[in-house]
Amino acid sequence: MMDSNPPLLHHYGALLHHPSSLPSLESNQRCGGLVMEECQLPLIDLNGLKSHDVRERIECAMAISKASSEWGFFQVVNHGISPELLKNMRREQMKLFQSPFELKASCRLLNDSYRWGILKLLDPTSSRGPKLSTFLSPRSQKKLAMDRNQLPQSASCCQDDPSRCMEVMEEFAATMSKLARMLAGVLAENLGHRKEVIEDTCDESACFLRLNHYPAYPVSPEIHGLVPHTDSGFLTILCQDQVGGLQLMKDFKWVAVKPNEEALIVNIGDLFQAWSNDVYKSVEHRVMTNKMKRFSIAYFLCPSYDSLIGSCREPSMYKKFTFGEYRKQIREDVSKIGHKVGLSRFLL
Repeated sequence: MMDSNPPLLHHYGALLHHPSSLPSLESNQRCGGLVMEECQLPLIDLNGLKSHDVRERIECAMAISKASSEWGFFQVVNHGISPELLKNMRREQMKLFQSPFELKASCRLLNDSYRWGILKLLDPTSSRGPKLSTFLSPRSQKKLAMDRNQLPQSASCCQDDPSRCMEVMEEFAATMSKLARMLAGVLAENLGHRKEVIEDTCDESACFLRLNHYPAYPVSPEIHGLVPHTDSGFLTILCQDQVGGLQLMKDFKWVAVKPNEEALIVNIGDLFQAWSNDVYKSVEHRVMTNKMKRFSIAYFLCPSYDSLIGSCREPSMYKKFTFGEYRKQIREDVSKIGHKVGLSRFLL
């Protein structure tokens, strides 16, 4: 089945088609593959940005910048996405992923975008592992849902009320987009630029949602729900459940992120690292399987393919490139060596 949304396939092609992108357990251990601790990400109350006290607004903005520089990840509360909308989005997500395979495969709600397969690369020693399937369908009808699913046998592909499903997804994507652009503006201003500088380069047709379902699976350092990677866009906002499984690289070791049901997780992508001239960090992260099934929803803030990415200060560490050129280089690297190389290809 061909991909109706090339940016999404290009972004995740390595995970779907290239087993060599997964390091062996031995190499993973050499680079600090075993999790050493559970961490509480920096927690930022976004109400500070709306304070009448100038000092509180500045302190909140600086906290966002500091977390983006030191961690590449942070959590936000009072983010403006209502509990009711989050609840509705999770409900529609469950409807999608509880659909029988035949209905998901033929569902036209998300532009015939369902993908599926067995990820043998999840377990280097075995062909056993969770099933991977995807829905591609952005804010303007290109949201991506990835279903690491054991193919439940009940429910339907939003057939009870497909218009309601799409309405909820559109509303959720719009609120996530607003939050992502606001945070991008704060990060730009902290480096002395207009808050609109990132927003002006981002195209709604290139931004997308990804809905994830990781089935229950035995806990093992060899079993990845999502292999180690960095995100290619400007930034990502993640809404996850309380099961856990997200891990990030910090100080050359993997640390497990402790879930916080009140917070959304934000992480910096490759483009923001390049634009900030390495002030903000795009950090490698992964998802490990769990004895309990896990659900999450991610929003990706991305520019159009012809958007030129250059560092915001001189001397620049990176040569200028378009997002399309960056994606092309990723595809070439995946094809030739089996994994994404990323920003190091564009260092001066």
